[in-house]
Amino acid sequence: MVSSTQKYYVFGGKGGVGKTILAASLAVKFANHGEPTLVVSMHPAHSLGDTLEQDLSGGKIVPVNGVDSLFAAEIGHVDAKEDSSSFGSSMRNMLGKIGLGVLADPLGKNKLHEMLMKTPGLGEGIAISKLIQIVELQESNKFRRIVLDTGATGHTLNLLSAATLMEKFLSMANKAVNVASSYPALKSVFGKEQIDVEELRQQIARVRDLVQDPQLTEFLIVTIPTVMAITESSRFHASLKKDGVPATRLIVNQVLPPSASECRFCAVKRKEETRALNMISADRELGGLKLIQAPLQDVEVKGVPALRFFSDVVWK
Repeated sequence: MVSSTQKYYVFGGKGGVGKTILAASLAVKFANHGEPTLVVSMHPAHSLGDTLEQDLSGGKIVPVNGVDSLFAAEIGHVDAKEDSSSFGSSMRNMLGKIGLGVLADPLGKNKLHEMLMKTPGLGEGIAISKLIQIVELQESNKFRRIVLDTGATGHTLNLLSAATLMEKFLSMANKAVNVASSYPALKSVFGKEQIDVEELRQQIARVRDLVQDPQLTEFLIVTIPTVMAITESSRFHASLKKDGVPATRLIVNQVLPPSASECRFCAVKRKEETRALNMISADRELGGLKLIQAPLQDVEVKGVPALRFFSDVVWK
């Protein structure tokens, strides 16, 4: 992994399988090799901050204590009320500019805000806007690697769908503004909106293209050795392929380590684990992925020293 050439590493999978710990450990591994690295959590909870034992609640990029060249940020815990209110004001302004303010005025500011709060994909859309800022920061070459810790499977798929839908909507909006701008009487009114809409569309398209480019991005699916988790991972990989996202590795976390003696409980668990691992090789979605097994630890992996130890065990 350390010798790989991609800039972006995206971790996805079922909730509770250890994506955050694995993402943080890979980031620590990169940083320990002297590569400026940013690890970003798009998880709604503060899992990354808890894993690093550091407060990341401000949503800003901050240096990680105890690791040179490592920075972290949490962007998944959005203030939906504040962000949707700002977006609602922009929407009202745009509707007014194109002569459709009559549609927004009867709703009033609070009603429009309430409708936006219930809009499917709003949280994902806000996360995309924050991810765009991260991408633009990467293009300034401040970081050599960026590791993304996504939410559970459904959140990740919603995020990818939201990016596609937002780009299509903005493309249509840009065409409408272009048509309106062709009239001399309206050109001065729509000049700035034309630039803003197209710029935002290009930013979102850049994020989508980045995630779909195997030369820049590697998507890693994380699972655990249970039949249910393997089955969901198979469906997840099928959905990723449908969205044009190339996944190359499957990380099976919490694998039981070898033992000289087996209690009855351990023997049953190992039998169940072997059945799940055999499913992977036979599965048409997962069988072709590079397999990494991360052993179950006897203590919680939390804090930089533990992450450094875990990274040496998992990432070769």
